[in-house]
Order: sequence, then structure tokens, then C-alpha cells
Amino acid sequence: MTGLQIVVDGVGLERPRAGVGVYTTQILHAMSVDRPDCRMTVFGPPGAFVHVPNTSYRPLPRARLIGRHFQWPARIRQLKPDAYFGPAGVLPLGDVGCPSVITVHDLAIYRNAGWFPARQPLSTRFVVPRSVLRADVVVTVSENTAKDVVDIFGIPRSRIEVVPHGVAASFVPMSAEDLAVARARLKLPERFILFVGTVEPRKNLETLLEAWAMMRDRPDLVVVGAWGWRYEPIRERMARMGPQLHHLDGLNPTDLPAIYNMARLLAHPAWYEGFGLPPLEAMACGTPVVVSDRSSLPEVVEDAGLVVPADQPDAWRKALERVIGDTDLAADLRRRGILRAAQFSWARAARLTWKAIDRAITTRRTPT
Repeated sequence: MTGLQIVVDGVGLERPRAGVGVYTTQILHAMSVDRPDCRMTVFGPPGAFVHVPNTSYRPLPRARLIGRHFQWPARIRQLKPDAYFGPAGVLPLGDVGCPSVITVHDLAIYRNAGWFPARQPLSTRFVVPRSVLRADVVVTVSENTAKDVVDIFGIPRSRIEVVPHGVAASFVPMSAEDLAVARARLKLPERFILFVGTVEPRKNLETLLEAWAMMRDRPDLVVVGAWGWRYEPIRERMARMGPQLHHLDGLNPTDLPAIYNMARLLAHPAWYEGFGLPPLEAMACGTPVVVSDRSSLPEVVEDAGLVVPADQPDAWRKALERVIGDTDLAADLRRRGILRAAQFSWARAARLTWKAIDRAITTRRTPT
């Protein structure tokens, strides 16, 4: 379809470096490139227009409940858009007056509430379920998340479109010269295992720490990620691990490709990921990956990385030692990873997202 007017929920831009914020920025940019004739009006937090320059930007109402769920839908209806797109996975409770598409990233809180603080009852018990049930088309970022949506909310699989993430163009193998400059600037060790992710229970950093502590001739361990929730026990454990463990909090995102390139491997032992962007970014940089056998991670990595049971620290120790000690295996994983990552792009994600929006509009117009 051509010349569409789309209203977009930009609430994820409140945290532009977090997963939903990165997704919102990347997918909207790619969608504007794919269909420059279509107009997108983004409602978001003050100042976040800098992250979505190719759109019309308006502020979300400030009142959290009344503003977002009732005043905002009235403003949307006044615009009479062709469709609503929710990158953060929700619809306002009020009627938006047009076909709707939302992206569900993960449903971890429904799989294990103990991974999260008990402070989101309105969202988890009412807003998210109602959004999934009301949306004309639900986009999920993996087949695993699509299965979760069907299992948890009982909607037909036919209403779901799977649209995997892309990987940004900055995540590529670096030359030895550029790598040497970056290493000197960032002051990281010559030889290290890398973990990238928010430090919180769902990421299962404890298993990696236990495996790393058991390694023979172990490299350093670099943990890149902010403190999340319920992190206190893991922070105490990290503090006891000695000077070979390095924690980088508040890293400039532009430095992340260099850190992937420096690492001997990326270890991603998460209990649950809706998609798992760090392994994809690492593979694009030519860095071997070792991931857990849970949720979407085997689906994303396929045979381009080692897949290890999330609950077996000794199996993790053996896998880490294999990649560190076997140069042929590491080289093969680098090759496989680069080829696997090349199958993911934001341009493809944009095309598939527009396809989902087209489908929502056509479905709403078709008499039942």
C-alpha cells in the first residue's frame, strides 16, 4: 500500500539504549527508508524526536493513566490514521479508531514472575493481555515468542507475524589497526570472555560466573551492562571474583562493536530471551558465541554457535574452554557466525513490518 498515515507509540524512546528503545529507533528508520511515501506520526517522551528524525513527532500526554490510555487515543482518532503501530507491545485502553499492529518482544514475566519486581500489575494483568487480544496483527520477534503468545493468551497463530530483529551496520569485523586503537582507548585486557546484558536474574550471569571460576588458564571476564532489578546477590558475588572480572556500566553504545571484536567469545547464558540481540551482534562482528539452550537463543544462533544447557555450569566451563583452546573451532564459529548474522537486517524487518500493517488494514476492511 502507498501513502499510508501511521501513528506510532514512541514510549520506548524514554530509554533509547534499552532493547525496546533500540528496536523502536531502528525499525522506524528502516520503515521510513523502505516506504518514503508513507507518513509516520510518533507520540513519545519530550526530546526523543532526535532518535526518529524522519517522522512527525508529538509529545505523549504526561498523565500516566488518564493521559496515555484515554486522552491520547482521542488525539489519535482526530488524526484518522490508516493504522496504529505499537513497537513497545501495547495498545492504549481507549479506542484508537483504526487497525492496529503491536510488536511483542518477550513474555518472560509470564513465564517466571520471580525474575521481576512485583510492581507492574496493571500492565501485566490487564494492559498487555488486552492489547494482544485487541490488536489486528501481533508481530513477534521470534518463533519462540510467537509460541508463548499462543500458549499464554490463546490467540490463533494465524494472527501472528514473526519479524526477527536486524543488526546495525556498525557491527562488523574490525581491522587489526582499528582494534589496536580501540583496545588502547578502552583499556581492556588482551584476552577476555564477554557478557553483554542487564545484570538481573533472567540473564543467568550466576551460571557464567561459576563456570568461569572453574576454568583452567581462564581469560578475564568483561561484563557490559547496567544493574537491573534484584541484582544485589549477583553484585556481591561479582565483588568477590577478583581483579580479572571487569564490569562496564554506562558504556557508550558506539564502543560496543569494538568490544565484541576484542573478545575471544561472547557468553550468553540467559534463562529467557524474546530474541537475544547480543549474540547476533557478536556473530556479525566475527566473535564466536556460546548461548543457553533456552527460549529463542538456539533459534537465532542455529549451528553458528555452541548451545549449552542453561543450568549446567560444568557444561559451560567445557564449552568456554573448547572455544578458547581450539583455534580451528573458533575460526569455524567466526565464519559461521558472520554468515548467520548476514541473514538478519533491519531492511528486511521493515519490509515484513509494513506487510503486517498492510494485512491489518486489509483485514479490518474485509467484511466478516
